[in-house]
Amino acid sequence: MRFNTKLLHGRSTQNYAQREILPPVSQVTAFRYESMEELRKVFEHKSMGFAYTRIGNPTVAAFEQRINELEGGMGAVCCSSGMSAITAALLAVCRSGDEIVAGSGLYGGTIDLFRDLEGLGIHTVFADELTGEAVKPLINEKTRVIFGELISNPSLRVMDVESVSKVAHEEGIPLFVDSTTATPYIANPLMLGADVVIHSTSKYINGGGNSIGGIIVDGGKFPWDFDKHTALAGHRKYGKMAFSVRLRTDIWENFGGCLAPVNAFLSFIGVETLALRMEKICRNACKLAEALNEISDIEVNYLTLEEHPYHKYVDEELSGYGGGILSFRAGSKERAYKIINGLKYALIASNIGDIRTLVIHPASTLYMHSDKETREKAGVYDDTIRVSVGIEDEEDLIADFTEAVRKSLDE
Repeated sequence: MRFNTKLLHGRSTQNYAQREILPPVSQVTAFRYESMEELRKVFEHKSMGFAYTRIGNPTVAAFEQRINELEGGMGAVCCSSGMSAITAALLAVCRSGDEIVAGSGLYGGTIDLFRDLEGLGIHTVFADELTGEAVKPLINEKTRVIFGELISNPSLRVMDVESVSKVAHEEGIPLFVDSTTATPYIANPLMLGADVVIHSTSKYINGGGNSIGGIIVDGGKFPWDFDKHTALAGHRKYGKMAFSVRLRTDIWENFGGCLAPVNAFLSFIGVETLALRMEKICRNACKLAEALNEISDIEVNYLTLEEHPYHKYVDEELSGYGGGILSFRAGSKERAYKIINGLKYALIASNIGDIRTLVIHPASTLYMHSDKETREKAGVYDDTIRVSVGIEDEEDLIADFTEAVRKSLDE
């Protein structure tokens, strides 16, 4: 089955208890059993079933299965947010004294997380580029995972997944990829060589801006060395599924970052139109970038522009699409504010992946806790404007942005 058919008719959409066409919302905290013996077996993970929504819920499970099928994984775990998903995934494989190699062009919240992990004794080494050549010298005997965004937000650097995964696997290290900005429709990191894929489902997967969530998908193929990855040693008997088992039964369950059933349901519905939305969003972003690129006094950053340094990955990894984010530099923070405030249709908001076009000044908001050097390594400058393009008519978006840019000079 192709993408849209799989979304509507794949294995993950079948066999709901009462023959529903959508999974029912099990908005409950607990599930009753006829005997204590039955409930004990569920708690011991010796019997299938649900006991308490923090550790499992049928609506959440339905959403997990749907995204797992789209990504081609062996198992998935939903979390309360994208940040919760990143945190749980990393803590499942890292202990105090371990190191992470990560791309420097990360979302500001993820950079803040790595700063917090330092307090737990987990050190992060940042690579300016996510290529095998750039990453290899940063790996040492303490490295336990390589992490990066497939398309970094908002710098729009693209990870060379094939070369990074090759180097990582030669060193016995897994590659974790945040593919939020790429989405399962544009790219399949597991097919490219990644071992674990993470999404903030609050973004493109949900699409409607109505629920926070995150998901971790395990490819289930990485050959764990339990003497190196001691965090997984207690799950040695599960072999290649040790990460998934530890994640679900230890880190995720104990930290309590579960997804609310109603949020899982809303995202389950939202993902059904993912391909249709991404087609329109990517077309709009491309057309808007081309129009803004004609204005001589701003610097536009979008992957499909031929002069973009990562343009080759559009066809090599991204199915010919440039994604839904573009950014441009206005020349000064003051002018950036004028442009943002002068827009009619774009909403000033901090999310991405909504059906509505959203705009923000990242340096003042998402990267407010980062110093200038860290911001600029992430591709964020005082005059940067980030645009998450929506599904409005492209002519209206182009007119809105070009007029706001022009008026910012007249004032």
